[in-house]
Amino acid sequence: MSPASAPHPVHFSGPLLQDDPAGVYRNMRRDHGSVVPVILDGDVPAWLVLGYRELHQITGDPVLFSRDSDLWNQWENIPDDWPLLPMIGRKQPSILYTVGERHRERAGMLVNALEAVDPFELRGYAEKFADELIDGICPRGTADIVGEFAMLLPVRVLTRLYGFSDEQGPALVTALNDMIDGRERALAGQTHLFTSMTDLVAARRKEPADDVASRMLADTSGFTDEEIVQDLMVMMAAGHQPTADWIGNSLHLMLTDTRFAASLFGGRNSVAEAMNEVLWEDTPTQNVAGRWASRDTQLGGRRIRVGDMLLLGLQGANSDPQVRTDGSALTGGNSAHFSFGHGEHRCPFPAQEISEVIARTGIEVVLDRLPDIDLAVPAASLSRRPSPWLRGMSELPVTFTPTPALGGSHT
Repeated sequence: MSPASAPHPVHFSGPLLQDDPAGVYRNMRRDHGSVVPVILDGDVPAWLVLGYRELHQITGDPVLFSRDSDLWNQWENIPDDWPLLPMIGRKQPSILYTVGERHRERAGMLVNALEAVDPFELRGYAEKFADELIDGICPRGTADIVGEFAMLLPVRVLTRLYGFSDEQGPALVTALNDMIDGRERALAGQTHLFTSMTDLVAARRKEPADDVASRMLADTSGFTDEEIVQDLMVMMAAGHQPTADWIGNSLHLMLTDTRFAASLFGGRNSVAEAMNEVLWEDTPTQNVAGRWASRDTQLGGRRIRVGDMLLLGLQGANSDPQVRTDGSALTGGNSAHFSFGHGEHRCPFPAQEISEVIARTGIEVVLDRLPDIDLAVPAASLSRRPSPWLRGMSELPVTFTPTPALGGSHT
């Protein structure tokens, strides 16, 4: 049985998940079980895997459930202008679609390049750029802390780490957001990102520096410049937007949930707890495309055909009632969520650490600089961006007591 021929497949789009994803996943699980037939834009069929156990099975078996998108049995039905192509690419020479020993070599290259980032420099960049962004809003007493802070901070830090100039950051933010939202400007965003990365790699090939791009070029495993460009694109997309949403979703939680209100006034102790809670309950990366079945198999009571695409429902698995028996209880320090993936294609640990330092530093700077920050609108009026892949706030309007900018004293 294909997803399209299964009873009542779900039309899987951003607006469906915009307001109440927890309710949507709950209804999907009730109606279809842990493996849900879905229809993507253009009536393209796929399976959405919501079960924690099933997701563990998929991500732990990269041979049966391959990352090689060439296996997909729907390519003949995919037009060149399909808006989801940036998220589900074909013949992309990036680490996302590399399998086997070559994938392990590429992962090693990325890990080595990221592990060499100095943690003190990283935190220093994050504090510097966070303070500069707060300087731009603190005299006003009002701001959209997502659009004017969270959406700008990670990419400013990452562009510095990778080798870009600070001036190139804003255009890269726009391109990344367009690409990830999967709408009409997705392909244009991908083109800008590709051109920027190609220029950076060409420049660093001629003149190496102390940055991630130069360290990747210096690797002795024999990767082409195009492969390195593709991997830098993956790292930028995976590093910026989820981190921006981690900041925004954590601040949203701290401003709207009474369990975290004390952290706004009592300092930093529960910042980490709020950030971990978001990874369970409101994770930035909700769904990932994907895996492709290398042969006919069974999963969660479904017959999966060779070439079928499976979408990884990370948030659905995090809220699987077989794992979260008491969904109302705080998760504490439990980090057994799927928010960074699992298996050999999971987010590399150094990349996870970099994201966490940027997000936590950004939130701490907000709380230090704007200690009486509060929502400027009713919580019920807040909305999310329409994306089936990433979940983040459209905006988060806040008020606070105006204060003078710090200027250069923090640099």
